[in-house]
Amino acid sequence: MRVIYAGTPEFARVALERLLAARFEVPLVLTQPDRPAGRGMKLQASPVKQLAQAHGITVAQPRSLRLEGKYPEDAAAAQSAIENARADVMVVAAYGLILPAWVLQAPRLWCLNIHASLLPRWRGAAPIHRAIEAGDTETGVTIMQMDEGLDTGDMLLIEKLPIGPEDTTASLHDRLADLGGRLIVEALEMAACGGLTRTPQPAEGVTYAHKIEKAEGAIDWTQPAEVIGRRVRAFNPFPGASTAMRGEAVKVWLARVESGTVGGVPGQVLSAGSEGIRVATGDGALCLQELQRAGGKRLRAAEFLNGFPLESGQIFDAPAGGEVA
Repeated sequence: MRVIYAGTPEFARVALERLLAARFEVPLVLTQPDRPAGRGMKLQASPVKQLAQAHGITVAQPRSLRLEGKYPEDAAAAQSAIENARADVMVVAAYGLILPAWVLQAPRLWCLNIHASLLPRWRGAAPIHRAIEAGDTETGVTIMQMDEGLDTGDMLLIEKLPIGPEDTTASLHDRLADLGGRLIVEALEMAACGGLTRTPQPAEGVTYAHKIEKAEGAIDWTQPAEVIGRRVRAFNPFPGASTAMRGEAVKVWLARVESGTVGGVPGQVLSAGSEGIRVATGDGALCLQELQRAGGKRLRAAEFLNGFPLESGQIFDAPAGGEVA
Protein backbone atom coordinates (compact mmCIF):
# COMPACT_ATOMS: atom_id res chain seq x y z
CA MET A 1 0.00 0.00 0.00
CA ARG A 2 1.40 3.38 -1.09
CA VAL A 3 0.82 6.18 1.40
CA ILE A 4 1.18 9.94 0.94
CA TYR A 5 1.77 11.51 4.36
CA ALA A 6 0.87 15.12 5.26
CA GLY A 7 1.90 16.51 8.64
CA THR A 8 4.17 19.02 10.31
CA PRO A 9 4.80 18.97 14.11
CA GLU A 10 6.09 16.33 16.53
CA PHE A 11 2.61 14.80 16.89
CA ALA A 12 2.67 14.00 13.17
CA ARG A 13 6.30 12.84 13.19
CA VAL A 14 5.48 10.05 15.65
CA ALA A 15 2.79 8.61 13.37
CA LEU A 16 5.03 8.79 10.30
CA GLU A 17 7.74 6.96 12.20
CA ARG A 18 5.23 4.21 13.09
CA LEU A 19 4.13 3.87 9.45
CA LEU A 20 7.72 3.54 8.27
CA ALA A 21 8.48 0.99 10.99
CA ALA A 22 5.45 -1.01 9.81
CA ARG A 23 7.01 -0.95 6.31
CA PHE A 24 4.30 1.01 4.55
CA GLU A 25 5.60 2.55 1.33
CA VAL A 26 5.67 6.35 1.62
CA PRO A 27 6.69 7.90 -1.72
CA LEU A 28 5.79 11.49 -0.77
CA VAL A 29 5.54 13.67 2.33
CA LEU A 30 3.78 17.04 2.47
CA THR A 31 4.74 19.41 5.26
CA GLN A 32 4.72 23.13 6.07
CA PRO A 33 7.48 25.38 4.68
CA ASP A 34 10.55 25.82 6.89
CA ARG A 35 9.99 28.48 9.58
CA PRO A 36 12.36 30.75 11.55
CA ALA A 37 12.99 29.33 15.01
CA GLY A 38 15.36 29.64 17.96
CA ARG A 39 17.31 32.64 19.18
CA GLY A 40 18.97 33.15 15.81
CA MET A 41 15.60 32.81 14.01
CA LYS A 42 17.19 30.55 11.40
CA LEU A 43 14.95 28.57 9.07
CA GLN A 44 14.17 25.19 10.59
CA ALA A 45 12.63 22.14 8.98
CA SER A 46 9.56 20.62 10.61
CA PRO A 47 9.94 17.37 12.59
CA VAL A 48 8.11 15.54 9.79
CA LYS A 49 10.46 16.91 7.12
CA GLN A 50 13.52 15.95 9.15
CA LEU A 51 12.28 12.37 9.49
CA ALA A 52 11.31 12.15 5.80
CA GLN A 53 14.72 13.39 4.68
CA ALA A 54 16.44 10.89 6.99
CA HIS A 55 14.59 8.13 5.11
CA GLY A 56 15.18 9.60 1.65
CA ILE A 57 11.51 10.38 1.05
CA THR A 58 10.52 13.10 -1.42
CA VAL A 59 9.24 16.20 0.42
CA ALA A 60 6.88 18.89 -0.90
CA GLN A 61 6.31 22.12 1.05
CA PRO A 62 3.59 24.13 -0.71
CA ARG A 63 2.42 27.36 0.88
CA SER A 64 -1.10 26.52 -0.31
CA LEU A 65 -2.91 23.70 -2.07
CA ARG A 66 -5.56 25.91 -3.66
CA LEU A 67 -5.04 25.83 -7.42
CA GLU A 68 -6.74 29.21 -7.78
CA GLY A 69 -5.43 30.69 -4.54
CA LYS A 70 -2.59 33.01 -3.56
CA TYR A 71 0.16 30.55 -4.51
CA PRO A 72 -1.11 28.68 -7.58
CA GLU A 73 2.39 27.63 -8.64
CA ASP A 74 2.93 25.90 -5.28
CA ALA A 75 -0.42 24.12 -5.58
CA ALA A 76 0.27 23.03 -9.16
CA ALA A 77 3.67 21.60 -8.20
CA ALA A 78 2.09 19.75 -5.28
CA GLN A 79 -0.63 18.40 -7.55
CA SER A 80 1.98 17.00 -9.91
CA ALA A 81 3.88 15.38 -7.03
CA ILE A 82 0.69 13.87 -5.60
CA GLU A 83 -0.35 12.47 -8.97
CA ASN A 84 3.10 10.99 -9.57
CA ALA A 85 3.02 9.29 -6.15
CA ARG A 86 0.10 7.10 -7.29
CA ALA A 87 -1.04 6.68 -3.71
CA ASP A 88 -3.62 4.24 -2.41
CA VAL A 89 -4.10 6.25 0.78
CA MET A 90 -3.29 9.70 2.12
CA VAL A 91 -2.73 10.12 5.86
CA VAL A 92 -3.01 13.60 7.41
CA ALA A 93 -1.96 14.59 10.93
CA ALA A 94 -1.71 18.20 12.11
CA TYR A 95 -0.63 19.34 8.65
CA GLY A 96 -1.71 22.96 8.94
CA LEU A 97 -3.12 23.53 5.43
CA ILE A 98 -6.71 23.23 4.22
CA LEU A 99 -7.09 20.33 1.79
CA PRO A 100 -9.29 21.23 -1.19
CA ALA A 101 -11.50 18.65 -2.88
CA TRP A 102 -8.91 17.67 -5.50
CA VAL A 103 -6.48 16.57 -2.77
CA LEU A 104 -9.13 14.56 -0.91
CA GLN A 105 -10.04 12.76 -4.13
CA ALA A 106 -6.46 12.03 -5.21
CA PRO A 107 -5.80 8.75 -3.33
CA ARG A 108 -7.23 5.59 -4.84
CA LEU A 109 -8.91 4.46 -1.60
CA TRP A 110 -8.90 6.70 1.46
CA CYS A 111 -7.87 10.08 2.82
CA LEU A 112 -7.49 9.55 6.57
CA ASN A 113 -6.94 12.02 9.40
CA ILE A 114 -5.42 11.34 12.84
CA HIS A 115 -7.37 13.63 15.16
CA ALA A 116 -6.48 14.03 18.85
CA SER A 117 -9.99 14.01 20.33
CA LEU A 118 -13.10 11.87 20.69
CA LEU A 119 -15.04 13.35 17.81
CA PRO A 120 -17.36 15.17 17.54
CA ARG A 121 -15.99 16.77 20.72
CA TRP A 122 -13.17 19.22 20.03
CA ARG A 123 -13.14 19.58 16.31
CA GLY A 124 -10.60 22.17 15.22
CA ALA A 125 -7.07 23.37 15.85
CA ALA A 126 -6.35 22.82 19.56
CA PRO A 127 -8.19 19.74 20.86
CA ILE A 128 -5.56 18.78 23.47
CA HIS A 129 -5.39 22.24 25.06
CA ARG A 130 -9.15 22.72 25.10
CA ALA A 131 -9.90 19.31 26.62
CA ILE A 132 -7.67 20.08 29.62
CA GLU A 133 -8.94 23.65 29.90
CA ALA A 134 -12.55 22.44 29.95
CA GLY A 135 -11.86 19.88 32.67
CA ASP A 136 -12.55 16.81 30.52
CA THR A 137 -11.65 13.55 32.26
CA GLU A 138 -10.98 11.67 29.04
CA THR A 139 -9.91 12.26 25.47
CA GLY A 140 -8.50 10.01 22.76
CA VAL A 141 -7.74 9.64 19.08
CA THR A 142 -10.16 9.35 16.20
CA ILE A 143 -9.08 8.04 12.80
CA MET A 144 -11.44 9.81 10.43
CA GLN A 145 -12.29 9.68 6.73
CA MET A 146 -11.68 13.25 5.60
CA ASP A 147 -14.26 15.37 3.83
CA GLU A 148 -14.39 19.09 3.01
CA GLY A 149 -15.78 20.06 6.43
CA LEU A 150 -13.82 20.92 9.58
CA ASP A 151 -13.24 17.49 11.16
CA THR A 152 -16.74 16.39 10.12
CA GLY A 153 -15.91 13.15 8.30
CA ASP A 154 -16.97 9.62 9.17
CA MET A 155 -15.16 7.89 12.04
CA LEU A 156 -13.20 4.72 11.33
CA LEU A 157 -11.34 3.92 14.56
CA ILE A 158 -11.56 5.55 17.96
CA GLU A 159 -9.82 4.85 21.26
CA LYS A 160 -10.16 6.64 24.60
CA LEU A 161 -7.41 7.90 26.90
CA PRO A 162 -7.89 9.23 30.46
CA ILE A 163 -6.82 12.77 31.34
CA GLY A 164 -5.07 12.73 34.71
CA PRO A 165 -5.37 15.53 37.29
CA GLU A 166 -1.74 16.52 36.68
CA ASP A 167 -1.70 16.16 32.90
CA THR A 168 -0.42 19.12 30.93
CA THR A 169 -0.78 19.64 27.20
CA ALA A 170 2.85 18.49 26.92
CA SER A 171 2.32 15.18 28.74
CA LEU A 172 -1.04 14.45 27.13
CA HIS A 173 0.33 15.33 23.68
CA ASP A 174 3.00 12.63 23.95
CA ARG A 175 0.54 9.94 24.98
CA LEU A 176 -1.91 10.89 22.23
CA ALA A 177 0.87 10.98 19.61
CA ASP A 178 1.84 7.43 20.56
CA LEU A 179 -1.80 6.31 20.43
CA GLY A 180 -2.33 8.02 17.06
CA GLY A 181 0.69 6.26 15.59
CA ARG A 182 -0.58 2.88 16.73
CA LEU A 183 -4.15 3.47 15.51
CA ILE A 184 -3.18 4.67 12.03
CA VAL A 185 -1.12 1.53 11.48
CA GLU A 186 -4.09 -0.55 12.60
CA ALA A 187 -6.41 1.42 10.30
CA LEU A 188 -4.22 0.91 7.23
CA GLU A 189 -3.80 -2.78 7.95
CA MET A 190 -7.57 -3.07 8.19
CA ALA A 191 -8.04 -1.00 5.02
CA ALA A 192 -5.71 -3.34 3.12
CA CYS A 193 -8.11 -6.23 3.72
CA GLY A 194 -11.34 -4.22 3.41
CA GLY A 195 -12.05 -4.25 7.13
CA LEU A 196 -12.62 -0.56 7.86
CA THR A 197 -16.17 0.48 8.75
CA ARG A 198 -17.34 4.08 8.46
CA THR A 199 -19.52 5.53 11.21
CA PRO A 200 -21.04 9.03 10.78
CA GLN A 201 -20.35 11.43 13.63
CA PRO A 202 -23.33 12.10 15.90
CA ALA A 203 -25.00 15.48 15.56
CA GLU A 204 -24.99 15.96 19.33
CA GLY A 205 -21.97 16.96 21.39
CA VAL A 206 -20.15 19.02 18.76
CA THR A 207 -17.60 21.45 20.23
CA TYR A 208 -14.85 23.49 18.60
CA ALA A 209 -11.26 23.73 19.80
CA HIS A 210 -10.37 27.21 18.64
CA LYS A 211 -6.72 28.09 18.02
CA ILE A 212 -4.80 29.11 21.14
CA GLU A 213 -4.04 32.83 21.24
CA LYS A 214 -0.96 34.06 23.11
CA ALA A 215 -2.97 36.54 25.19
CA GLU A 216 -5.07 33.70 26.65
CA GLY A 217 -2.15 32.87 28.92
CA ALA A 218 -2.68 35.95 31.11
CA ILE A 219 -4.01 34.78 34.49
CA ASP A 220 -7.23 36.33 35.78
CA TRP A 221 -6.95 35.87 39.53
CA THR A 222 -10.68 36.60 40.04
CA GLN A 223 -11.47 33.21 38.51
CA PRO A 224 -11.74 30.12 40.74
CA ALA A 225 -8.51 28.29 41.55
CA GLU A 226 -9.83 25.20 39.75
CA VAL A 227 -10.29 27.14 36.49
CA ILE A 228 -6.89 28.82 36.72
CA GLY A 229 -5.22 25.52 37.55
CA ARG A 230 -6.70 23.87 34.45
CA ARG A 231 -5.52 26.76 32.30
CA VAL A 232 -2.00 26.51 33.73
CA ARG A 233 -1.92 22.86 32.67
CA ALA A 234 -3.61 23.50 29.33
CA PHE A 235 -1.17 26.26 28.36
CA ASN A 236 1.95 24.26 29.23
CA PRO A 237 4.06 24.45 27.07
CA PHE A 238 2.32 27.10 24.90
CA PRO A 239 1.71 29.93 25.50
CA GLY A 240 2.39 29.45 29.22
CA ALA A 241 0.20 30.94 31.96
CA SER A 242 1.48 34.39 32.89
CA THR A 243 1.06 36.91 35.67
CA ALA A 244 3.10 39.89 36.91
CA MET A 245 4.65 41.13 40.13
CA ARG A 246 6.31 44.51 40.66
CA GLY A 247 5.94 45.23 36.95
CA GLU A 248 7.79 42.07 35.86
CA ALA A 249 6.09 39.28 33.94
CA VAL A 250 6.24 35.83 35.53
CA LYS A 251 5.19 32.55 33.93
CA VAL A 252 3.56 29.82 35.99
CA TRP A 253 4.29 26.31 34.74
CA LEU A 254 3.04 24.09 37.55
CA ALA A 255 0.45 24.80 40.25
CA ARG A 256 -1.69 22.92 42.77
CA VAL A 257 -5.30 23.81 43.46
CA GLU A 258 -6.40 24.37 47.07
CA SER A 259 -10.13 24.64 47.66
CA GLY A 260 -11.98 26.27 50.54
CA THR A 261 -12.06 29.72 52.11
CA VAL A 262 -8.59 31.25 52.15
CA GLY A 263 -9.06 35.00 52.75
CA GLY A 264 -7.20 37.72 50.89
CA VAL A 265 -8.09 39.42 47.64
CA PRO A 266 -7.61 37.69 44.26
CA GLY A 267 -3.93 37.64 43.32
CA GLN A 268 -2.70 38.21 46.89
CA VAL A 269 0.23 36.15 48.15
CA LEU A 270 -0.92 34.21 51.22
CA SER A 271 2.41 32.55 51.93
CA ALA A 272 5.70 31.90 50.14
CA GLY A 273 8.10 29.11 51.00
CA SER A 274 9.82 25.95 49.83
CA GLU A 275 6.47 24.18 49.32
CA GLY A 276 5.24 26.84 46.93
CA ILE A 277 3.67 30.27 46.66
CA ARG A 278 0.05 30.27 47.81
CA VAL A 279 -2.06 32.86 46.01
CA ALA A 280 -5.70 33.79 46.66
CA THR A 281 -8.13 33.50 43.77
CA GLY A 282 -11.81 34.22 43.24
CA ASP A 283 -12.54 30.88 44.94
CA GLY A 284 -9.85 28.96 46.79
CA ALA A 285 -6.09 29.29 46.47
CA LEU A 286 -3.49 28.26 43.91
CA CYS A 287 -0.10 27.03 45.10
CA LEU A 288 2.49 27.98 42.46
CA GLN A 289 5.16 25.29 42.26
CA GLU A 290 7.24 26.09 39.16
CA LEU A 291 7.79 29.62 37.84
CA GLN A 292 9.93 31.56 35.40
CA ARG A 293 11.03 35.18 35.21
CA ALA A 294 11.25 36.85 31.81
CA GLY A 295 14.45 35.65 30.16
CA GLY A 296 15.18 33.21 32.99
CA LYS A 297 14.92 29.47 33.54
CA ARG A 298 11.99 27.49 34.84
CA LEU A 299 12.56 27.03 38.57
CA ARG A 300 10.90 25.28 41.47
CA ALA A 301 9.32 27.71 43.91
CA ALA A 302 12.15 27.54 46.46
CA GLU A 303 14.79 28.40 43.84
CA PHE A 304 12.58 31.07 42.31
CA LEU A 305 12.15 32.79 45.65
CA ASN A 306 15.92 32.95 46.15
CA GLY A 307 16.17 35.43 43.30
CA PHE A 308 12.67 36.88 43.48
CA PRO A 309 11.62 37.13 47.15
CA LEU A 310 7.93 37.48 47.90
CA GLU A 311 6.06 38.32 51.09
CA SER A 312 2.52 37.72 52.27
CA GLY A 313 0.23 40.53 51.19
CA GLN A 314 1.92 41.30 47.88
CA ILE A 315 -0.43 41.07 44.90
CA PHE A 316 0.08 39.45 41.52
CA ASP A 317 -1.52 41.18 38.57
CA ALA A 318 -2.05 40.48 34.89
CA PRO A 319 0.97 41.20 32.66
CA ALA A 320 0.99 44.68 31.16
CA GLY A 321 -1.41 44.82 28.24
CA GLY A 322 -2.40 41.20 28.87
CA GLU A 323 0.73 40.03 27.07
CA VAL A 324 2.48 36.84 28.06
CA ALA A 325 6.17 36.89 28.95
